[in-house]
Amino acid sequence: MNSLQKIDSWPVDNAAAAVVSADGEVLGTAGDQDRRFPLASVTKLLSAYTVLIALDEGALELDQPAGPEGSTVRHLLAHSGGYDFGERTVRYTPGTRRLYSNAGFEVLGEKLEEATGIAFAEYMREGLLVPLGMAATALEGSPAAGAVSTVADLSRFAAELQSPVLTDPGRLEEASQVVFPGLAGVLPGFGRQKENDWGLGFEIRDHKSPHWTGTNSSAKTFGHFGQSGTFLWVDPDAQAAAVCLTDRDFGPWAAEVWPPFTDAVLAELAGR
Repeated sequence: MNSLQKIDSWPVDNAAAAVVSADGEVLGTAGDQDRRFPLASVTKLLSAYTVLIALDEGALELDQPAGPEGSTVRHLLAHSGGYDFGERTVRYTPGTRRLYSNAGFEVLGEKLEEATGIAFAEYMREGLLVPLGMAATALEGSPAAGAVSTVADLSRFAAELQSPVLTDPGRLEEASQVVFPGLAGVLPGFGRQKENDWGLGFEIRDHKSPHWTGTNSSAKTFGHFGQSGTFLWVDPDAQAAAVCLTDRDFGPWAAEVWPPFTDAVLAELAGR
């Protein structure tokens, strides 16, 4: 895909990207597919999916208490448990505001460890990474931001996000729909959003503006970006997903080049 070559002009030392169709076919690649990059908050996609697997297995329940009083597993996945961004200080009553929180994902990891007696990183490895053949991926730190991976591995994960085999398709559909709709909040890097929509760990494009995906991305698009200059989105209307990893921290450069990149990918997909 010619659109992927846009990464060659980005102000980064190293970048790699891929586009994956809904049936799991890798439609195009650019850069070193096997280079390992820190994922930062793209880690949350892997952690959220691990929790979905745990829900299927009965290790956790969406509405069981987790975090501050009145908060549940559902609240923490949807960044509405009330926690501060990085500390376990309660800023809001659960369910009243979308406050993006690394702390909430760390508590989720602890809840799963308490329920299973298995370290969260190991549960992820056994339940998600090994079955998908993601041998180059590992959770080396926080469930919120501590994974490393490659575009090749995340392409396998992007295929799973479009045609799940490790969780019930209905579970994934629920996770990629808005949870607690209408909550305002700040989308990190892009400012306050009147409706800062989120699913169960997946950020939902909806009608947010500005946004890190394209101007032509469908409202159903879901995914995540990371502070390390990484992103993964799935656009159900386009029937495709894109993965992009770089070695430059997110900043104005990314907000400038990512949306045109996505629009170019979508345009090329539409013309196939």
